[in-house]
Amino acid sequence: MVSADKERSPKVIGQKVMRPRQQVEETIKNAILSGELKSGELLPPEAELARQFNVSRSTLREALRVLTSQHLITKVPGARGGNFVRSVDYQSIGVAVSDAVDNLMALGNIDFDEVADVRQHLEVPAVRLAAAHRSDEQLAELTAIVEKQKSASVDDPEVADLDRQFHTLIATASKNRVLAALVAALHHATEPVHYLDLSPEVGRDTVKQHQAILRAIAQQDPEAGETAIVEHLTYLRGHIVAGTASSPRASTDPES
Repeated sequence: MVSADKERSPKVIGQKVMRPRQQVEETIKNAILSGELKSGELLPPEAELARQFNVSRSTLREALRVLTSQHLITKVPGARGGNFVRSVDYQSIGVAVSDAVDNLMALGNIDFDEVADVRQHLEVPAVRLAAAHRSDEQLAELTAIVEKQKSASVDDPEVADLDRQFHTLIATASKNRVLAALVAALHHATEPVHYLDLSPEVGRDTVKQHQAILRAIAQQDPEAGETAIVEHLTYLRGHIVAGTASSPRASTDPES
């Protein structure tokens, strides 16, 4: 027998009706995520989109601003510009994290040390996995980077990019794309070259530490890799602390 409560319960057939802006946003978002709109594809002009959705230009622009903040589209100014679909793959994770971390550090909502802590926690498994999974081609690339670092002076403008290449390539060699994206994003936020003046001594020590990390990866020794990366990051953080203690730039300008 059907209970009285069940007899009185109405059948649920309705769903929340979205506002026009949300409908526009969801429709374009679903078209991107389904592949109907391809990476790099130019969306129709705003006037045409407003006509298609039967909404005002202001409503359409509000929806496009939300999609831009979600890193799904990007607006390019100029006669040849417009709203373009951004790449939606594992690398977009890093872009979103990098932008968010940069903004939060600039606002003072998170500290450099907090980001550096997370970076160290992520780079340890990255090196261990790279030692196990790196390809011969990746090992050759890492070796070439370290060779360039050995001959570069500390005031060489290429120093920062070589350091970025070294750490992000290790993360890529881990074969974990999410890990690689996060390491790249956090390295961007905590790049030591932009927080203190590198002395020749620090430059030499850093290259030696990179060589130790490289040897561990070449020998496919995860334990040695972990030891080397922890020593390297701990060393750098010690010098960053010393440099940032007297540098107002470190607390107000974390851009790299």
